[in-house]
Amino acid sequence: MIWTLVDDYITDRLIPFDASLDQVQKTNKQAGIPDINVSATHGKLLYLLAKTKGAENILEIGTLGGYSSIWMARALSETGKVYTLEFNPQYAKIAEQNIREAGYENKVEVIVGKALDTLPDLKGRNLLFDLIFIDADKENYPHYLKWALTLANPGAIIIADNVVRNGKVFDETSDDERVKGIQKFMDLLVNNPAIESTAIQTVGAKGYDGFMIGIVK
Repeated sequence: MIWTLVDDYITDRLIPFDASLDQVQKTNKQAGIPDINVSATHGKLLYLLAKTKGAENILEIGTLGGYSSIWMARALSETGKVYTLEFNPQYAKIAEQNIREAGYENKVEVIVGKALDTLPDLKGRNLLFDLIFIDADKENYPHYLKWALTLANPGAIIIADNVVRNGKVFDETSDDERVKGIQKFMDLLVNNPAIESTAIQTVGAKGYDGFMIGIVK
């Protein structure tokens, strides 16, 4: 696909080779973790957004192998931290290894368990976040949005990945539970007084999809 070639072109010029992130990709593949983490260009975007925001606390819902966690950790100040939630204990173990080998074990806390069970614990710890990245099971995106708004500082950035679903998001007849989850998520954003948002379609090495980005009021 032409967009994969363009992605390679952009990556070659704007994202210098990084041995640590390359090793993360190799480790994840060897461990059998699905190749569904963000692309290098998307990872760099998360880094730039976190840096632009000056984020101190970042929440990530969906760690996978820690690739995006490391990208965001790199944008933090000395006192900042990423809290990343992962349901699969095997993936979490690999993510912790990757994060440690990349030198960010003191900047990233991997929390294992169902996100809907661990999110209340974050509230109990009185944690609030400047940037929240949602990239987990699509069926629960509506619940994740509600929690993101609960745990967000005023002015926080919320980003949700994979909201276009290869163009299926507008298909009201879809019986795909993932599509239905995204549709409910998008419906919650309509005229929502708590957040200003938009969504962008994307093409690239990961195919055709898109992300939502919003700012909490």
